[in-house]
Amino acid sequence: MNSQLKPIEIPSRLEQSYEELTALVERYAQVEGVTGTAWSALSFFRADAPSDRSCAMYEPCLGLLLQGNKHVLVGEDRFEQEYGHYLINSIDVPVTAQVVRASPQEPCLCITLRLDPVRIGEWLSEVKLPKSTTVTARGIALSPASADVLDPLLRLVRLLDAPDDLPLLAPLIERELIYRLLTGEQGTRLAQIATAGGQGQQIARAIHWLRQHYNRPLRIAELASMVNMSASSLHHHFRQITAMSPLQYQKVLRLHEARRLLLTEGCDVATAAHRVGYESPSQFSREYSRQHGAPPLRDVMRLRAMAPLGECAELDVSA
Repeated sequence: MNSQLKPIEIPSRLEQSYEELTALVERYAQVEGVTGTAWSALSFFRADAPSDRSCAMYEPCLGLLLQGNKHVLVGEDRFEQEYGHYLINSIDVPVTAQVVRASPQEPCLCITLRLDPVRIGEWLSEVKLPKSTTVTARGIALSPASADVLDPLLRLVRLLDAPDDLPLLAPLIERELIYRLLTGEQGTRLAQIATAGGQGQQIARAIHWLRQHYNRPLRIAELASMVNMSASSLHHHFRQITAMSPLQYQKVLRLHEARRLLLTEGCDVATAAHRVGYESPSQFSREYSRQHGAPPLRDVMRLRAMAPLGECAELDVSA
């Protein structure tokens, strides 16, 4: 008789955190789509089946995928978000997202924490940043999730079960999480947008103007002057951060908003085209087909067959 005990496999700290987070999010996110929480910056996403591509506007945020698989297309860049990685986004950017692996038994589950660049800027003077603080990378990227990031995020989600503690403790935990992000490998990415007078903040101002005036003619020289950059510098740094030129960015905004108008407000094609800034309905239809994979009416009929409102109903380019 062999009396030697078999070794017990103890889950790692990271795995235990993932398991608890997954259980908490699945409990709160009972229905598909986005679920808000008592902490306004925190939200959950659930999908019970793979989806077609959908348009969205990503604000500065931290996004952690707990289960399933999701693809995000930004300009010509494609990000495959999988278990064990979080997405960090430091600037407003229109994206095309797609859930590629999900089922009712194992839904795609995500946590999103919206980040405030103003508050991040206020904390920069207290944080020792990574050595490189120049604009050298996209405003959006994936990183492996470490315990330093996962632990405060888990504690923040736990607080949802303690509503009396949430108002006092959540700001402290959120600040800790921002500190971990700023001192980690994505610190430069966040700092470049929050640093006053930096090129990242100049691009953020240009993006804000484009979101407010997406339906107006775009003159690069005028936009560059508004943000105190040369036209060539604006074009270079804008593409470096967003993976798009200013004109491409404006086009994506227009076509995403047009899709929302067609889908949720019942506009005809000519009206939607005019409202987002197109003078030629035929040019609008051509560019819409290239962006969304089908002509406007066929695309909208397909989306309505999939879901009454679709994810594009949540896109507001002027927010």
